[in-house]
Amino acid sequence: MAVLWEVESGTVAEVRKKLPADLAYTTVLTILRNLEDKGFVSHEAEGRAFRYFPRLGRQAAQRNVLSKLIDKLFHGSPEQLIAHLAEDHEITAKDLQRLRKKIGMRPDKSEKPDKRGKR
Repeated sequence: MAVLWEVESGTVAEVRKKLPADLAYTTVLTILRNLEDKGFVSHEAEGRAFRYFPRLGRQAAQRNVLSKLIDKLFHGSPEQLIAHLAEDHEITAKDLQRLRKKIGMRPDKSEKPDKRGKR
């Protein structure tokens, strides 16, 4: 999908050339067909080949996959996903500040300010 989002469309051979791993033509074809079966890509005939196009933008695809991941692995709880990420990856105070800003969260008023008056 990342290749198709980057180049906007591609044949199996074109997508294969852009991939960081040296995958067999038939492997790339299988991946593209599976993505098409799931509704992520479509294709048009171009001579003897097919040209594949992304049907979803990157953000829409991320939402779709993440929603399924949360439902299946975290019992529908985004909180459990975030807790899992926090446990397995080092999240700094700076990271949390950026996350709060992105999601429009204000710092919890119950948090005590540090010596400089910052929470």
